[in-house]
Amino acid sequence: MVQDTLGVAMVGVGFMGAAHSQAWRVAPAFFDLPLAPERRVVVGRRRDATEQAASRWGWQEASTDWRSVLERDDVQLVDVCTPGDSHVEIAIAALEAGKHVLCEKPLANSVEDAERMAEAARAAAERGVFAMVGFSYRRMPAIGLAKRLVEQGRLGEIRQIRAVYLQDWLSDAEAPMTWRLDKALAGSGALGDIGAHAIDLAQHLSGDTVSSVSGILETFVHERPRLAEQRGLSGVAGTERGQVTVDDAALFTARFARGPIASFEATRFATGRKNALRVELSGSDGAIAFDFEDPNVLQFYDARLPQETLGFQRIQATEPVHPWADAWWPVGHGLGYEHGFVNEVADLVADIGAGRQPRPSFDDGLQVQRVLDAVERSAADGSAWTTVDSADAETGERRMGA
Repeated sequence: MVQDTLGVAMVGVGFMGAAHSQAWRVAPAFFDLPLAPERRVVVGRRRDATEQAASRWGWQEASTDWRSVLERDDVQLVDVCTPGDSHVEIAIAALEAGKHVLCEKPLANSVEDAERMAEAARAAAERGVFAMVGFSYRRMPAIGLAKRLVEQGRLGEIRQIRAVYLQDWLSDAEAPMTWRLDKALAGSGALGDIGAHAIDLAQHLSGDTVSSVSGILETFVHERPRLAEQRGLSGVAGTERGQVTVDDAALFTARFARGPIASFEATRFATGRKNALRVELSGSDGAIAFDFEDPNVLQFYDARLPQETLGFQRIQATEPVHPWADAWWPVGHGLGYEHGFVNEVADLVADIGAGRQPRPSFDDGLQVQRVLDAVERSAADGSAWTTVDSADAETGERRMGA
């Protein structure tokens, strides 16, 4: 029986391009997918680097023209892994050309661009063309279990949420400039780059949305050597210097629409912390806590147990009963960073094959963008309490908060 194929074009060959390439390569080997993904073409700015990426990651072709990809009949999905300033143009053009879209987070560099993308995605969905934003941490089995526990009511009424994302790769003041430090390309710094993940997880797990915020933003190092050679997130410094135009750290408190209060932190200056995405929800009947530096573990506290046995339970989320885990290794063999992307791609292909809207949708990405925008507006106004703009779920029409 011949399996239908899903021709994929990926735009972007950097760190995220590598992560997504691995996902497209591995997902068909571990998941029973309704469509067979085929890596048709990868697109980058520089011909030599793009050809190297194609060879390394198994893409059939290399190109420097993303617009030409939209004209190809053998491409049904466009995966956008570029800096945030180009998301809006590529994603909307792809959707209008009838291509499904996977777009990395944050969705865009502004609320206005994110609104345009969400509107285009809603229109495309009516034609059976779907879009998803890449918040890959949702797809860790421990997070999937946490979501299940919340939905089962095991936490009771959620009262407080704490979410932080701590890294230290910029703590060296002489670490070089990258595009992530340029507001024109990145939109914001730690706030949008990693804070977006903390916001998404808090909203995803709680099933609620941030309604108002009070925040501060801080830039610790205002000038850095320019990048001479890219390596991972950072690279080798050159002799020329450039201005940092984004935040290095963001802290904000928040209220959620249905009552919980929350605290958030995003920083790339947390010395000694490498990739500490942590989220904790405290409810009337229990609590959950997750830290990506221990990615296969969920901490669960059941407040309804007898007092003599109260305490956080350490759950190793590597059993076949845990979300996504049954597709992977034998019991007890954990997953890591790359597997969130693989699980994400597998879910996306399954949703496309079933003709249903993938999640997180572009509307979900837009909601996160509105929170980022509110934090920036609050910080610019002396940390004043600032309402997050909202929109009608049916029409997408924007409503300013009172």
